[in-house]
Amino acid sequence: MASRGLSEEEALTEMNKMVAFIKQEAQEKAREIKVKADEEFAIEKAKLVKQEQQAIDAQYEKKRKGAEVAQKIAQSNLTNKARLRLLSRREEHLQDLFSTARSAISSLSQDSDRYTKFLEDVILQGFLSILEPEVKVFSRPQDVNTAKVAASRAAEGYKSISGKAVSFTVEGTLSGDLAGGVKLISGSNRISLDNTLDERLRLLEDRMLPEIRKDLFGINENRKFYT
Repeated sequence: MASRGLSEEEALTEMNKMVAFIKQEAQEKAREIKVKADEEFAIEKAKLVKQEQQAIDAQYEKKRKGAEVAQKIAQSNLTNKARLRLLSRREEHLQDLFSTARSAISSLSQDSDRYTKFLEDVILQGFLSILEPEVKVFSRPQDVNTAKVAASRAAEGYKSISGKAVSFTVEGTLSGDLAGGVKLISGSNRISLDNTLDERLRLLEDRMLPEIRKDLFGINENRKFYT
């Protein structure tokens, strides 16, 4: 039996069913695509937010470390400046102390008896150090006569101690700006001694400087060794 073809109405109905099916399928597919797109967008957004946050955190950390370094440098500079000012003031104090000492030794030559005895002692010390029969003594021009008296007494003391005689000459060729004292040179010109007050004070300053610093300012914790 031959099949009957669809009427126009039935064909239209079938066509509408197919359109509805296709439309439904399209809508479901569109929803799936949107859901997937939303998920991918959320993931990508979270990733971008995280990356941006990490970049901000890294920039902040860099600035923080930079600020810490700058603060440490500034603090170190301030500490160094303060230390330099302190050292400068300490040095000024020491120089004032040595200046006072220089003024004090300069006044020694104003006391005739004390100064003559001082010259006698340092000349005798020189004779005993040189241990030669002839010695040249050099003094300030204004001290020549005093030095001759002191050298004569020192020669007597030298003979009493060593049992030997010593001959000497006195010349006033030292600078008159010195605080006083004498220089001695052996007759052979091989040995010389500087027994001026200025040189003795300089040697004393060098030798006593660490101890003076300690007494005035206390122990310096930055110094490992003390002399």
